[in-house]
This record gives sequence, structure tokens and C-alpha cells, in this order.
Amino acid sequence: MKKQTAVIFLTLAIVCLLAPLAFAEEAAAAVVAGSNAKAFAVLGAALGIGIAALGTGIGQGIGLSKACEGVARNPGASGKIMMILIIGLAMIESLAIYALLVSLGILMSQNSFF
Repeated sequence: MKKQTAVIFLTLAIVCLLAPLAFAEEAAAAVVAGSNAKAFAVLGAALGIGIAALGTGIGQGIGLSKACEGVARNPGASGKIMMILIIGLAMIESLAIYALLVSLGILMSQNSFF
């Protein structure tokens, strides 16, 4: 719980620090016009895929642990539990793939990837 609170406060602090860039018209125009736009695009893509990988890793770990608990309690249902687990893991992994596509889209829109 403490880690979650720390992450929320850190995110809010970053948003508050970057807000002047978003609302200052002249500064935002200078940032977008300069080479900093590519740096921000790379940073945003990296943060996006990193957070997505963190979330999907946690989700897959929780799902796998609950499946192991289910099989330990009822070994006769292991076939059904395994099928549901594999489908669930595929759905969770698709979220990471969507985040990867969005991150690549951000990089391609700034022409900073190639």
C-alpha cells in the first residue's frame, strides 16, 4: 500500500512539474519546435511500455499464483484451470502488445526511431 501511494504521489509531482510547459504557449512552442520534442517522445514511449510491462507482469504473476492455488485445492480441475489460465494470460499479454504499438506509434510520429 505504501508503494502504491508513493507511485501516485510521484506521478502527481511529475505532472505538476510539467504543467508549466503545457500551459505556457511560448515555452511549449519552443519545446515542440526544438529537438526536445523527440526527447519527450522517446521518454513518453519508454515510460508507456515500462508501465505496461510492469502492470502485465504483476497481473500475470497474480493469475498464475491463483491458478496454482486452485490446482492445489482441486487437482481434478487442473485441465479447466489451465485452459482458463492460458486464455487469461493471452488477454493480459495483449495489453502489453497494445502498449508496444502505441509506443512505436509515438516514436514513428516524431521520426526519432529510424
